[in-house]
Amino acid sequence: MFKFRELNKINTKRLCMTALFAAICCAGTFIAVPLPIGYFNVGDLFVLCSGWALSLPFGAAAAAIGSMLADILLGYASYAPATLIIKGAVALCAGIFHKILCKRIRHAYPTYLISAVLGECLMIGGYYLFEAYLLGFGSGAAASLPGNGMQALCAIVFAPALMTALMRNRAARNALL
Repeated sequence: MFKFRELNKINTKRLCMTALFAAICCAGTFIAVPLPIGYFNVGDLFVLCSGWALSLPFGAAAAAIGSMLADILLGYASYAPATLIIKGAVALCAGIFHKILCKRIRHAYPTYLISAVLGECLMIGGYYLFEAYLLGFGSGAAASLPGNGMQALCAIVFAPALMTALMRNRAARNALL
């Protein structure tokens, strides 16, 4: 997937877009929308969008670093290592499945939707495992599943719509591609 010789291909635009998406993921996490069960932070939209818009290792790095920095800045430093791994894996999963599905499905929206579902399932399971085993909550970690599920559902609904709208805009499409 990612080979060392690809490091020579890193150009300024790719590096700047990675840093920009990391900053957007971090800033978006500060915008929390209360839900009946838990909350939704806008950073999850940009985690998925970074996986779709940037090439695979760079999208995952942007999502992981931006989300981890948000956890540290918001006072959840104990979650920062897990967030680094989980959000990076979500972006990587969404990006990989989007690329695979684009070869089979002509329309972009279904590919975004399916890859978002797969990525967000990884997020729900990742945080459950982290809380249950590493934080030692055991079966008490199941209490966070409905909140994480609502957060994932919002990301699944809004991120594909956001990415489709961005790709229809010529200026945004040229900047991302």
